[in-house]
Amino acid sequence: MAAHQGLSGFCDINITAVFKKGKIASLIAIEGGHGISNSLGTLRMMYELGVRYLTLTHTCDTPWATSSVIETKGGSTSHPGLSDFGKKVVQEMNRLGMMVDLSHVSTQTMRDTLAATQAPIIFSHSSARALCDNPRNVPDDVLRQVKHNRGIVMVSFYADHVSCADRANVTHVAKHINHIREIAGIDHVGIGADFDGINKTPVGLEDVSKYPALLAELLRDPRWTVADLRKLVGENIIRVFSEVERVRDDLMTKGVEPIEEEIHPEYLRGKTNCTYFFD
Repeated sequence: MAAHQGLSGFCDINITAVFKKGKIASLIAIEGGHGISNSLGTLRMMYELGVRYLTLTHTCDTPWATSSVIETKGGSTSHPGLSDFGKKVVQEMNRLGMMVDLSHVSTQTMRDTLAATQAPIIFSHSSARALCDNPRNVPDDVLRQVKHNRGIVMVSFYADHVSCADRANVTHVAKHINHIREIAGIDHVGIGADFDGINKTPVGLEDVSKYPALLAELLRDPRWTVADLRKLVGENIIRVFSEVERVRDDLMTKGVEPIEEEIHPEYLRGKTNCTYFFD
């Protein structure tokens, strides 16, 4: 960011206005619910500091939500899904206007969250499980729920997520985008490359300068139009963010108060730390 101060802009809702000025709109996020230390007060503080989406888990469980690690051999088997306190976290995020990110969560947490939220959710960097059976990816039944929820699945470029192997290419990524489009619809798919968090990129998609190659690959399918590509590369996520803030405004109009509930101490035993690992 320091190297591009003339291009960068920090924004809340009016991302389009920032784009029209030729600047980059940057959203601040927390990847992993452990970052709020099981505190709704801390969640509110993070929102005030500019955080606009929270990934409920990362590479390990929180005391109130299970991660995709639970579905990996040797993973945790305790407290599957979203707990009652986890539902309060989601409800408070709805009230604040903070996007709920379900990348990294377990399948049960996906389903529980979609049942609990009043606002659209996002998967910021996940792909289609039907094409690559990795627990980090989204199964078809959840893709259908995402359509009903008016959320978005933003396709990860990580080779393990798109080819289930050490190497992937542009065609692999395009297939995931097309599958999500087929199941959830064109309004519910985006790009979530995760370049800052992966060490294996698809051949031909090594950085953002290669995006035209992906768009050209998609245009080989006659279903795709330029208007569809605009939705894929930005309009869909902007729409989701706007709808999340519309839910916030509706809840504010109804006088919904901040949630002050604390997590029950029994859920904290042995589950207060989350150590990042990268394989």
